[in-house]
Amino acid sequence: MQAFTRRSLVLGAMAAPVSAYAQAWPTIRLVVPYPPAGSTDVMARLVQPELQRRLGTTVIVENRPGASGSIGTASVAKSPPDGSSWLFVFDNHAANPFVLNNLPFDTERDLDPVLFIGTAPYVLATNPTKPFKMLADVIAAARAKPDTVSYGSVGSGSVGHLAMALLSKQAGVRLVHVPYRGGGPAMNDAIAGHVDLLIGSTALAIPQIQAGTIRGVAQTGRARTAALGMVPTVSESGFPNFEAYAWWGVFAPAGTPAEMITRFAAELAASLREPRIATQLTEGQQVTMALSSSQELRSFLAGQMKTWGAVAREFDIKGE
Repeated sequence: MQAFTRRSLVLGAMAAPVSAYAQAWPTIRLVVPYPPAGSTDVMARLVQPELQRRLGTTVIVENRPGASGSIGTASVAKSPPDGSSWLFVFDNHAANPFVLNNLPFDTERDLDPVLFIGTAPYVLATNPTKPFKMLADVIAAARAKPDTVSYGSVGSGSVGHLAMALLSKQAGVRLVHVPYRGGGPAMNDAIAGHVDLLIGSTALAIPQIQAGTIRGVAQTGRARTAALGMVPTVSESGFPNFEAYAWWGVFAPAGTPAEMITRFAAELAASLREPRIATQLTEGQQVTMALSSSQELRSFLAGQMKTWGAVAREFDIKGE
């Protein structure tokens, strides 16, 4: 295998043809620890052809779903740190250590951060026939009749679930959580009116909001997203500084050579900046692209673990 040095990688990124690196990389698997068709899977499959071209090796997307992403994550954490295995994660990666028992890996020690891809707010939405036009309506109804207003999420222990638990505490209300096994079933029941509300990512909610089958009530980002300009934030709705985000990042087995991580992160970021890919993510899923360093991903993950770990412990929330 060709030896790596930081100097050769930097110079190569500027001047050498892609084929010059063909012998430097093994066959790569991008592990998506969730089922096909979710937002993380979409990202991995969008970048796969361009990443393959840039790295000059075979790149395979491998779905390893189960246990809120922990099965696929464990497969990468236990893989050789030789540049052959890379993990695409979603936001529940930060919650899993607190809502799942006996994880077979240490989230911070057994995985090295590679690239922080970006974030998107969650959206609280409802069937248009429901009486909830704004967050104040939800709170008023829940105060009038505790334990009657229901909301669906993609599963127990998900960030959406944790965010609603935190919001319920701040509002002083009790809502009924209805966990689903994924966004599709949760959305179907929200459209049908079987649950009063749905907490889901922008990727899940925006197509149905635009189609008029559900109505946005509030979004959880610091500012309103472009596609949801008429939907106020939770912070605007009386809960200053309330924020909750869906997010995406890439990790490698601990001990993967720094030069490999640097090179892989650079080519992955370049692939995500390709206009066709960037447009689909920023406009279609309302992802705010970060494409920032491994250290920023490490810090962001630590902050998310602190926030959602505290919520999970306070409310004794466990995953499925």
